Amino acid sequence: MTRKSLGAIVALALTLGACSQTPTGRSQLTLFSNEEIDRMGDQSFTQYQQELPTVGGQTADYVQCVANAITAQVDNGENWEVKVFKDDSANAFALPGGHIGVNTGILAVAKNQDQLATVLGHEVSHVLAHHANERVSTQAATQTGLSVLQSAAGLDSQGGQQVMGLLGMGAKYGVLMPFSRKQESEADTLGLDLMARAGFDPRESIELWQNMSAASQGQPPAWMSTHPSHGQRIDGLDAQMNQALELYQQARAAGRTPNCQRPG
Repeated sequence: MTRKSLGAIVALALTLGACSQTPTGRSQLTLFSNEEIDRMGDQSFTQYQQELPTVGGQTADYVQCVANAITAQVDNGENWEVKVFKDDSANAFALPGGHIGVNTGILAVAKNQDQLATVLGHEVSHVLAHHANERVSTQAATQTGLSVLQSAAGLDSQGGQQVMGLLGMGAKYGVLMPFSRKQESEADTLGLDLMARAGFDPRESIELWQNMSAASQGQPPAWMSTHPSHGQRIDGLDAQMNQALELYQQARAAGRTPNCQRPG
């Protein structure tokens, strides 16, 4: 295949894939099918579980309780798998295919159920907004071209491993290549509404980011190196707080009153 014909095929793929929109109405590039992206998420979650020990008992029950309340507000029919991993890094993530991972280290920063709901609402919103597909598609289009588009059919191949890396599965334990600032801000917006609709107090989102700032001496941890600053996040959450509080009050009136017991 000539360079010219390869470019034409990639250009066609970009044209066909550029029509999707995020829940906020932002246009995004999505060249891969949901099934392909979900399969990448499934394999990546399996890899993560092979690298780190999981935690059960009251800690797992607590995280599951918060996650259940959040995902109950997600209308995509997925049965979300939730795991707690023994790792001191302040980290949590959600992957396409319906997977949520929470490191024990984040529980030292998210000090109550509402603050943990802030984290999980944000991470689940990345999945709902198809940010992983957007990231893979953008990287494929700008860096590796058609070879990456073709490799999705065989993720166990060398090309397939390249796609996994683009999805963000090439870090120390295979997860969390950073999202863009635009995607992060969008997940903040969607996540705040999601936690409020689940019956968690959105005002605690501000406390979470103040805790995060204190824990990292004002700087984002390594896994958030490209994220907005803590101050920018707090300003954005403040601007959206009145709307979130209305959703929260509606949720409580409707009987959505989560009571997840944090281990002592």
